[in-house]
Amino acid sequence: MSSVSQSRAWDVHRLPTAEGRNFLITGGNAGIGYFAAEQLAATGALVVLGSRNAAKADAAMASIRSRVPDARLRHLRLDVADLSSLRSAVDGLGLARLDAVVHNAGVALDDPPRRETEEGHELMFATNHLGHFALTRWLAPLLSSAPAGRVVTVGSFAARSERLDLGDLQSSRDYRPKHAYGRSKLAQMCFGFELDRRLRAVGSTVLSVVAHPGGALDSLTPSRPPVHVTSPGERLRSLPAGLLVQGKDAGAWPVVRAVLDPEVRGGQLWGPRAFGLRGRPRLEPVPSHMSDPSVAAHLWTASCELTGTDPELGFG
Repeated sequence: MSSVSQSRAWDVHRLPTAEGRNFLITGGNAGIGYFAAEQLAATGALVVLGSRNAAKADAAMASIRSRVPDARLRHLRLDVADLSSLRSAVDGLGLARLDAVVHNAGVALDDPPRRETEEGHELMFATNHLGHFALTRWLAPLLSSAPAGRVVTVGSFAARSERLDLGDLQSSRDYRPKHAYGRSKLAQMCFGFELDRRLRAVGSTVLSVVAHPGGALDSLTPSRPPVHVTSPGERLRSLPAGLLVQGKDAGAWPVVRAVLDPEVRGGQLWGPRAFGLRGRPRLEPVPSHMSDPSVAAHLWTASCELTGTDPELGFG
């Protein structure tokens, strides 16, 4: 399945040092992104929290520092749903290189009506996929300047049961929120695998890896006030679910391993060990519908057209 040894110990609680390295996490102020930031901050790296809300980012950084007193943290004002803002946001990083970006920011809507961004794109497809696609283009020089840059795309278990409608990528004709969400995450994961194929084709040192958190529930997530608060009653009621799924702290483990493990290879998929839903991170086989080259090529072309992005994304 890969050259990574599945028997080699990976301790999620004793991560390798990453001093001197720079990581950007989109949506780093909450959920999986927050816990990935907290865990990566403990490695000595500079962790940049991409967030459109400065107050929420400040609260997240204060929470991380209460647990990692010497954490090196910064906030980058970043709204991946606003394509026109991404280039200037990247300019604001002020870094000579970026060792990894975690494409994590996302939105999930539960009810109609269908919503669009100011640029006219369906909100979930724009936030979860198009924004990260375009952001990669502007980050390409910084990632290429790192000795071994990585693009880690955070997918979802929900994508397994979906298929892309190449004639209706933005759910204009068939809008059902849960399906639109799953398809937006599937598009994101297809992008991650296709990106690695293209990076290998041009001999880039940058790797593209996909990870997913499995079943990650707020009610099983430890409190990090004011970022997230779980009451004792909520935790008690959710204990039976804990046999199958987990909290978002554990959901961040595959993402963190995809960022840090020197044996991770491009084009891989990482997720929780037990049925892909809970447990320590492991390498998973890539489902065929996520790595179909013809589907990926169509999605790539459409994404370039919708974002006004060069097909080479700055890596060629």
